Amino acid sequence: MPSHAKSSLEAGLVALKQGNYQTAIAQLEPIAKSQSNATASLQAQVGLVMAYARSGEVPKAIAISQNLIESNNLQVQEWATRALEHLTKRKKPDQESKNVETGFVAFDNSTPVTPPITPPETPTLEEPNDQVIETKSDDTPPMVPLVRLKATVATPLPPAAPLNGFMGSVTRTQAKLFGVIYWRQAQRAKAWQPLRKPKLIPLRLLSAGTFIALFWVIREILKLAMGFINQTLVKLPYLEPLQLLYRDPTKLLLVVLVILIGISPWLLDLLLANLYGQREFPKDVLNAHSREAVRVLQRCCQQRHWPLPKLRILPIAAPIILTYGSLPRNARIVVSQGLLEQLADDEIAIIYATQLGHIAHWDFAVMSLLLLVTLPIYKLYQQVSELGDKISGKIWRSPVTILASLIYGVWSLLTGTGLWLSRLRLYYSDRVAAEITGNPNALIRALLKIAIGIAADIQKQEHTSWQLESLNLLTPVSHQQSLSLGTIASNLSFESFLKWDNANPYRQWFTINNSHPLMGDRIERLCQIARHWHLDTELHFASVPSKVKRQSFLLQIAPWLGIPLGVLFAALVWLTWQLAFALKFLNLKWIYEDWSFITGCLLIGFSIGTVMRINSFFPDIKPATLQTDDYLPTLLADPSALPIDSISVRIVGKLLGRQGTSNSLAQDLILQSSAGLVKLHHISWLGQSVNHQDLIGRQIIVTGWFRRGATPWIDIQTLEAQSGKTIHSPHPIWSIFLAVAAQAWGAYVFLTG
Repeated sequence: MPSHAKSSLEAGLVALKQGNYQTAIAQLEPIAKSQSNATASLQAQVGLVMAYARSGEVPKAIAISQNLIESNNLQVQEWATRALEHLTKRKKPDQESKNVETGFVAFDNSTPVTPPITPPETPTLEEPNDQVIETKSDDTPPMVPLVRLKATVATPLPPAAPLNGFMGSVTRTQAKLFGVIYWRQAQRAKAWQPLRKPKLIPLRLLSAGTFIALFWVIREILKLAMGFINQTLVKLPYLEPLQLLYRDPTKLLLVVLVILIGISPWLLDLLLANLYGQREFPKDVLNAHSREAVRVLQRCCQQRHWPLPKLRILPIAAPIILTYGSLPRNARIVVSQGLLEQLADDEIAIIYATQLGHIAHWDFAVMSLLLLVTLPIYKLYQQVSELGDKISGKIWRSPVTILASLIYGVWSLLTGTGLWLSRLRLYYSDRVAAEITGNPNALIRALLKIAIGIAADIQKQEHTSWQLESLNLLTPVSHQQSLSLGTIASNLSFESFLKWDNANPYRQWFTINNSHPLMGDRIERLCQIARHWHLDTELHFASVPSKVKRQSFLLQIAPWLGIPLGVLFAALVWLTWQLAFALKFLNLKWIYEDWSFITGCLLIGFSIGTVMRINSFFPDIKPATLQTDDYLPTLLADPSALPIDSISVRIVGKLLGRQGTSNSLAQDLILQSSAGLVKLHHISWLGQSVNHQDLIGRQIIVTGWFRRGATPWIDIQTLEAQSGKTIHSPHPIWSIFLAVAAQAWGAYVFLTG
């Protein structure tokens, strides 16, 4: 596009945003008539429809809409049809004149984004990383898709799938000319009744349980480390074991953890400032981004007699927010730059309100302790990984890689103690935020936009950043659940994708190891609040009957069902031995008095369940049954799917993930396909000449088993590069090995005690 045309298009869009419709028309009309750049012409035409409609020249807006219906772009046709319906309504004599709030976005992935600063009564310009178009209107076109892309791209756009008036699509690659998300902009409550007070006992108990679990895990790790150090000192010459390390660390550890909770705000200030560049965030700067957010903070804190939480900001492009502290008077609310740039005024306000919910329920104190404990360990893992990357010799790099993996395992174990609390507390904070603002629909939009922004950041960096992973437990949306959710909108509506979260009867079983609740379940609760206040909802979920067979679910959890069956088997064996001893038929008292045989029965039961599941979990992959990336949206939209369904897929895309020592366990492998991002599970196999990290950043073909769970993923069978290099991932072999090992160990324990 010539520079003068580009500047005219930008000037026209800015004028449209500011409400200078005649100026916008003057700037956009020449570009709309130009044939030199089809994309710019389409952008100018949709902008003209909005400008003409708002300036009262409805016939001209209708004429352009009719012209756009003839476009070869299916999304433009869809929008123009809807725009025409709204415009023709205005011509009816009984149609009332209504205030219109319209928003659009024109963006280039190569340019920085700017936050929305316009007041609610004026047209709103949003410009997040990969973002969207918003409006509330019954008179004029409800959404204007305006996306500025490079002129060299000329690939046609695939159609998006509308559902219940909602159509979702967003730019994913430069090969897609047009990308938008249509938001309903469902209204907020003008006046609302307080919600019924929730039962806080489960949250209180879980907070205490999380502290106890964290304390117990740290104590066991300390005991293991102390014992290992002393055993090493005993075996080394000229050295003696340290008597201090033989002491029980329980009391001292408990005191230290209590002290750490008290001083966690200041310690975390130092950690986040030194590690991630956190700095103070003046209230007047927040006011420039969201006036409502400042009002919400001031009003809520005044009502509860709290001082205003100290505001902080992280220079991170991904949209995140978190709260830490030990008491309401020393609480800190930390927001990322990306969140301020990608959310609207009311959405920023309600996200801040969710953080007030964490402070009100006091769950933020335990989570602050968890962050304080895990953040230094994660930083150590990062530094050891970077050290391993600098070592050239494979022999010397291996010990560092093993050390980094062990540190990552410790971090994961400590983080795992807070998973349940992390999930439950978000339900409570969402409820508080909706009640404070009366705007549950804004929270729905905010959560979806955060997921989109996180996915966009992962795509841009081509891996999951250190910040996202280390702070994940305290953020409102998980980086893992954002992968598919944040990128699927160009092929599937949010309602269709989230049906699994609402309709699958066994969905909660698959969140046990998740740090965040199911997004669909979370949004449905917000929709219930909106309906309680007689509001239209941002998303409309249709009632979908369950078609999941109970036998499929039982087969899915067969290894874990084997554990209670092992207990029953142990009880049966014990009764048999007792009876044989009483009848003096067989004397096995020396066995049944050693209760360790129960452990052997548990392992045997787990092994049997694993063997029963292997064939269904890893069926043979046949070329005739392989599904491609075109079919991926259909797989994601199936609400009755279970991981055990094991759909064979062959998908082309780009392999994303961290490179080097930090990804030696393949914990950060993501496939970027035309249908969006999908998590990959890979098991390294010794002796392979090609490592999975050698293919990161390249175009690959993934063959494996697609599984629909709380986080959709693909168990890899093979990774094929364009050069012909192939990596095998032995999932079935590993499952067989695990089953055999558990069986052998269980039999040994059962027979020897």
